[in-house]
Amino acid sequence: MRVRERAADLERLGFALVAVGFSPPEALGALARHLAWPGPFCSDEARVLYQRLGLGRAATGQVFTPGTRAVYTAAAARGETVERPVEDLRQLGGDAVVVGGVTRIVFRPASPDDRPDVDELVATAASLT
Repeated sequence: MRVRERAADLERLGFALVAVGFSPPEALGALARHLAWPGPFCSDEARVLYQRLGLGRAATGQVFTPGTRAVYTAAAARGETVERPVEDLRQLGGDAVVVGGVTRIVFRPASPDDRPDVDELVATAASLT
C-alpha cells in the first residue's frame, strides 16, 4: 500500500501529505497528476529541504541494483520506452512527520528502495498527536 492511499487516515489524525521534489515545478506537476497525489507537490530545486532533513545521495551501486536493472529490462522487453533520466538518480528521498511546523521524525533511507512501511509511518504520526 502506498502512502497516498492512507491520506484519509492521516487527515483524520490532523496531518496532510506534502510531497517535495527537486525538479522544476512543471515536471513535478506532471508527476503529481500521474501519481494522483492528494496534496501539495512542492519544488525544491536548490534542495534546501533535502539538506536540512539530512537526505544524502546514494552510491551508484545502490541505485543500479540487479533488481532495478531487471525492472528496466522487463519494461524494454514489453516494448515500453525507457527514457534517459534527467534527474539526479543518486539523490535519496525521505519521509518526515512534521507537527506544528516542527520536524518530529525523519526516515532517512540507506538506498532508493529503503522506505518505511506505510503502516509504520501512519503509526508514528499517530503517536505524535
